[in-house]
Parts: sequence; structure tokens; C-alpha cells
Amino acid sequence: MKIGVLADTHDNLNLLRKALERFKGSGVEVVLHAGDFVSPFVAVPFQEQGLSLIGVFGNNDGDKLYLRERFSGVGELHFGPHELELGGRKILLMHEPRALEALVASGRYDLVIYGHTHEVELRPGPPVVLNPGEGGGWLSGRPTCAVVDLARLRAEIWEL
Repeated sequence: MKIGVLADTHDNLNLLRKALERFKGSGVEVVLHAGDFVSPFVAVPFQEQGLSLIGVFGNNDGDKLYLRERFSGVGELHFGPHELELGGRKILLMHEPRALEALVASGRYDLVIYGHTHEVELRPGPPVVLNPGEGGGWLSGRPTCAVVDLARLRAEIWEL
């Protein structure tokens, strides 16, 4: 199973669409978003591509109730950290990397995903630790996302 991973898209619809198109074309089955969507209209590109989403809220996400409403039928948004299992792998999804090293050392997860810093991090693990960088590209000028092959537990950073 392949998953797409985004964080910190911050309303950049053009880059979000580009990431989702690439995900869809590469066989991604679900997208995980580590927060900072910002506005509810960011649900539209997910609806256009028919990609399902599991996400957590970030510190810049405004109207959380309306964000959840707009993503209804497309995916689910949670207050993080959020634990889930996909493709037989235990995953922790969060925005801010609070207690990151303790979570990594716990041995509970195969994959730990976070955002917030707008900086790419990829540690091969176990567990794999992944910050896909900033999907919006606003701070660094280097928009990125990631794809994870859960069967092989390998992640790859993609430039947008």
C-alpha cells in the first residue's frame, strides 16, 4: 500500500492540486496530512481527485468545525496526535513534534509523521520518522511532499 504525505499546505491550492495529481498517478491509496490546511476550501482538490484523507489539525487551522464539515465524505480530521493502522503498519500522525524522541523510542510505531517545522526530515528507522516539509512552499520556496510504501516501509520526498 502506498500513501501520500503532506503537511503545511497553508491554502496553496495550486501546489496541493499538483501533489494530489502526482499521488493519484502513482497509485497512492490514501493521503495523510500533518496539519495546517488553514481554510476549509482546501477540501476541494481532494474532492476533485477522489482521494481520501486522514489528517490532523495544525496550529494555523482556523475553523475546525467547518474544516471537518467540508472534508465530510472525503476523509477525516482529528485533533492530534492521532494513532492509526494502515497496510498492517502502526502510524502516529501529529502536527507539532511534541515528545517526538520519546514517541520514537517507545517502539509502538512503524511510522511517525509530523509537520509544523516546514523542514523535511526523513529518518529510515525503525520507526521511520517523516516530516514531508511544507506543501505550500511559502517559507522555504521549496514545496515538498512524500510517498511511503508501507509494505517496504520506505519513504521518498518529492519536490513540487
